[in-house]
Amino acid sequence: MYYVNRQQIDNRLDQAQLLEQAVGSLTSNWSGSIVDHLAQERALHIAIEIVTDVGSLLIDGFILRDASSYEDIVDIIAEAGAMDEELHQVLIQLVALRRPLVQDYEKWKREGVHPLFTNLDVTMRQFSESVHRFLQKELPALQV
Repeated sequence: MYYVNRQQIDNRLDQAQLLEQAVGSLTSNWSGSIVDHLAQERALHIAIEIVTDVGSLLIDGFILRDASSYEDIVDIIAEAGAMDEELHQVLIQLVALRRPLVQDYEKWKREGVHPLFTNLDVTMRQFSESVHRFLQKELPALQV
């Protein structure tokens, strides 16, 4: 029997919904200010953390192989069937931004809207929906 911590997964996916709203607001009111750029960076960072946290919870809950990197977390849950290939590829690009955003932030180019930010709200919605579908399929008796 698997122990999937649905509450922790749901808590993180709830943050994805808040992030969707923030991205929509920031995108529609974009002025290119330093505050906009810093907000964009933080939104990307939170999105990465949501994806990797939920991915880690799925890996632990379903006793999947250990991940060797952030990208590997996404690969493992994609291999398990938690998302389609198109979303998988977008999330790989997203989590690859973690190091530049968190460790090499002084080198980050603050020039316009980052290409992954443009559709971050859609990406996070798709991720949430994919995770919920995966849980319903794998744990039908629990009615996720």
